[in-house]
Amino acid sequence: MKKKLFFLFVFFSTIAFSQQEASNWYFGENAGIKFNANGTVAALTNGQLVTNEGCATLSDTSGNLLMYTDGIKVYNRNHQIMTNGNGLFGDVSSTQSATIVQKPGSTNLYYIFTLDAFFGTDGFCYSIVDMNL
Repeated sequence: MKKKLFFLFVFFSTIAFSQQEASNWYFGENAGIKFNANGTVAALTNGQLVTNEGCATLSDTSGNLLMYTDGIKVYNRNHQIMTNGNGLFGDVSSTQSATIVQKPGSTNLYYIFTLDAFFGTDGFCYSIVDMNL
């Protein structure tokens, strides 16, 4: 029985593939990392973030950068602030200033959830990003 389970595990592991929404990470002071599908890792130096703590990055299922944020500004794949992408209610001192989540059932709408620092007046908020714009 153990051999059968091992075989099934190995078989399904070889045909499975991962989605690559987390292929790009931007953080810190203009730093980033790209995790390539072939297993290599590359440094990215083109990021626009300058943040002490929380940030979020999202790529598409092929690993192409979609957006990244420090919870205050949202940058597109060209590292430009997106339209209406400034003034979100996160904070550079919030440990998890922002989280990006695709809206269920949608291919182009995303929520950016932000959290203020130290029980600030802005608290927990969200913004909607429409990638068709």
